[in-house]
Formats: sequence, C-alpha cells, structure tokens
Amino acid sequence: MPGKNIHKEPFDEGTITKLEIFQRYCREWLPVFVMTKSKRVNIFDFFAGTGYDTEGVPGSPIRILTEIKGHIANIRKNGTIIYLYFNEYDKKKSQQLLEAYKQFLDDNPELKCPNIRITTYSEDFGVLYDKLEPLIGQVPSLVYLDQNGIKFIADKYLSSIVRKTQTDFFYYLSSSFFIRFGNTPEFKAIVPEATMEDIKTKPYKYIHNEILNYLKSKLPKGSPVRMFPFTIKKNAGVYGIIFGASHILAADKFLSIAWRLNGLNGSANFDIDDDSQKDQLELWGPQPIKKVDAFKRDLHEKILVGEIKNNKEAYEFAVDRGHIGSHAKEEIADMRRKKLITYESKAPKVNYAAIYKNNEIVEYRLVTKR
Repeated sequence: MPGKNIHKEPFDEGTITKLEIFQRYCREWLPVFVMTKSKRVNIFDFFAGTGYDTEGVPGSPIRILTEIKGHIANIRKNGTIIYLYFNEYDKKKSQQLLEAYKQFLDDNPELKCPNIRITTYSEDFGVLYDKLEPLIGQVPSLVYLDQNGIKFIADKYLSSIVRKTQTDFFYYLSSSFFIRFGNTPEFKAIVPEATMEDIKTKPYKYIHNEILNYLKSKLPKGSPVRMFPFTIKKNAGVYGIIFGASHILAADKFLSIAWRLNGLNGSANFDIDDDSQKDQLELWGPQPIKKVDAFKRDLHEKILVGEIKNNKEAYEFAVDRGHIGSHAKEEIADMRRKKLITYESKAPKVNYAAIYKNNEIVEYRLVTKR
C-alpha cells in the first residue's frame, strides 16, 4: 500500500494548513514545560520528510526548530533539554532532511547548544516505533505521525500511544485510503469489514469524523484520552488531523487553535456542516441549528435540570463536546441576564486557569420563580 511522494511538488494549501496547526500547537505546548522547568521533553516526528518542499516552504522538522528558537532563551535559562527524534524512511529524503536542519542550525547558532539534541533515523515506522516506544511518555512527549497510510490505527500502535501518560499526539490520515484500499486484506486486518461498510454509508465529507468515532471505540475503558478531528478539504479529497491527549489543558489548547482557524465549527477548514446556510428561514420542517447554537442549547438544558452545577462541570462539558470555554461562558452569562440562574462572581469563569490553577469553583444556582 504505497504512499504518495509529496516531496516532488510544492505543498498544497491543505498540507500547509495541517503543518500550521501542528506548528501552532508546538508554540502552545513547548512553553508549558519550559516555564515549569521540566528537565527534559521529547518530540517525535516519525514521517519527517525532507525539511522543505520544492519551493522552500518548511515541513514539520523545521517548524519544530522554529518554535524552539522562539523559546531558546528560557530553555537555556531553565535547563530544559529538548530531545528531537526525526525519522524519514527514504534514504535520499533522509539525507536532504539532515542537510536542511543542519543549515537551519548554522543560520541560527543559538540552537547549537547542549539543550537541543537531535537524532535522525531512516527506518520503517513499525521498526523504529518499537525502538523508541519506551521513551514516549517517559517525560512530556509530543508525537507527530504524518503518515500516508493506515498502519498507525492498528491496535498495536494506537493502544500503545493512548496508554502513555503526559503524551500528546497528532495523527494525519488520508480518508481516500479508506475508500481506495478498504477491501484489501491488509486493510481488513486493521479495520473490520462491517465497520468499513458502515463508514462508507455516511456522506464522504464526514468520513474523517466516522474514522475518529471508530478509533474512540478502541480506547481502553475509562481512558482519560480525548481525541478531536480537524478535517481538511484538498481538491476533491478529504483529509484529516486527529489530535489526542489525556490532559484537559492540552485539549483546550488544540481546540482554541481549531476554533481560531474556523469560528463556524472548529473542526474543519471549510463549512463542513453548512452552518453558513442555516440563517435562511426554513419553510418546511424544523429550523436547522448551527453547531455553536446547538451546544449552547444543550448546555442551557443541562444547567436547568441540574446536571451541570458549576464552572468546572461546564468547562469539562464544553471540552468533551469539542468546544472552547468561551462558548459556555456566553450562554451562562446570558442565562444570568435572563434571571434563570445566579452565581457569586462577576463572570462565569469557564476556563482552565480559574478552575485548575486558582481553584475558583463558581456554583450556578437556579433562580426560584415567585
């Protein structure tokens, strides 16, 4: 099941979107551990490519180094050591990667210090994963799997990574592989045929979300891992990022990036749910409801029936539904303006810092009608 050679031509818009999301997350992820003076962090890029595309647009390894550069003063000051593991299976591409990052270090000599330690490989993903698996999660770890295929979703790898503590991961997949190779023996060994047939019955633009639902079903019972999609439209195809992490702050950071990119749905680089058309009056049948409005409606109802009683519960409900805290904040503040609830605080405080750093629990009480 060969993958497309994406390095013989410039990155397309969808690929750049994917890389920018990953880079923005690196920007948010790295200082969390640098500023808390973690002794070591690990970043794994198992499908690293050549470093740049044919027009000099940086790939994931150079983007990682760029974000490290932005924090290098604090990295050196706080004594954090960043271990980078770059792998590119193709020997020629691996050599290009080596030359690319060495040139980047020459151009940015502040990165040539004991705090930045880079190891490169040119090995099959499965072989190398087995070698490096003990290091993943041993310290705060970020894993990037930009794979042109489906191998990672096999139980061996998915089950391994979701059991890791302090590990966040990005998995990029081409949904077209599920259509093109769904009937092959190799594919059926990973995804049951019945599951694949069910996925194919859904609209193609949702195939990425359906694959994510399948992956969620494989999580161990009681797993704290949260997984979120970001679907990317590229020409006629649909591709996607799956982000996973066990810490709610990591989920918050990813969702904040996603909603900044698309305020309509926070889960795609296009209007996947046709929300922009839902303002039009529906003459027949129920009025379609936008994603954010549907979330606010559900939160509203849960507060009124007492299922959500404070800001911590509201915040966790928002994150679990793939929303940011401000969406919940808006609805809760509106409920107080309408005298449906009350709380002893100027604001609903539906955010990570108030709840987990400052331990500010704001109780929402229903207003008794007289």
